[in-house]
Amino acid sequence: MVPEVSTARDYVPEPSVGRRFSIHTLVRLSDALPSSYWRLDGVARALQDAATEDWEDCGIVTDALWLARRTSFRRVGAWPVIYDRLKLTTFCAGAGAAWAERRTNIYVDDHLVIEASSLWVPVDPRGFPVRIPQMFHDIFGEAMAGRKISGRVPVTSPPADAPRRPWPLRRADLDVIGHVNNAAVWQAVAEVFDAPVESVDVIHHGSVEDGHYVELVAVARSLWLLVDGEVRVAAHVVFADAPDAGG
Repeated sequence: MVPEVSTARDYVPEPSVGRRFSIHTLVRLSDALPSSYWRLDGVARALQDAATEDWEDCGIVTDALWLARRTSFRRVGAWPVIYDRLKLTTFCAGAGAAWAERRTNIYVDDHLVIEASSLWVPVDPRGFPVRIPQMFHDIFGEAMAGRKISGRVPVTSPPADAPRRPWPLRRADLDVIGHVNNAAVWQAVAEVFDAPVESVDVIHHGSVEDGHYVELVAVARSLWLLVDGEVRVAAHVVFADAPDAGG
């Protein structure tokens, strides 16, 4: 039997068997809006921390780095506010030849409030994708339960006549390989769209790097970051009352 291949962003349930990893944190002052709601880039940073700690704990030794290709999350409970104590439980929900899907559930007082799904790609020190090693399947395979996923992501472009504005980069935005960190990219999303949201999807089509001249385009509930006119990041947000962009 050929396994079904998922190309859509899914929120598969937490498995009853296999590796699951949890961290505890809280909504800190630095990640809260004036309204007290947890900022969108704060959510992205917590998801990244949970993924990093899980990877460090699993014991796989490799030169590969994992880059986010897509990150999506949706609200399923009350949106967290400042000083809420959070538990993030993360697990691998499927894989392909050179990519894997990580699911993360976020809880406040044992109530599930946010479900997240991320597509990650391992790359070598030169930035080229590499195949997922067998050890990965040995550790995460039971939780995946044979689920195969596609590495394809949807491509969108802003309207040609949409206004653009510069998005300045800071040295504090850069990670260890000189790219703008995933959570720092989400600061652009948080600049335009306030939490709470019903759902949000961010697609990374290419890296944003030190020295790039970056332009931001925001139209209705969508956002793009462009480098030399090329889409590097695309985001789409859904609100309960569907407001237009503008922060």
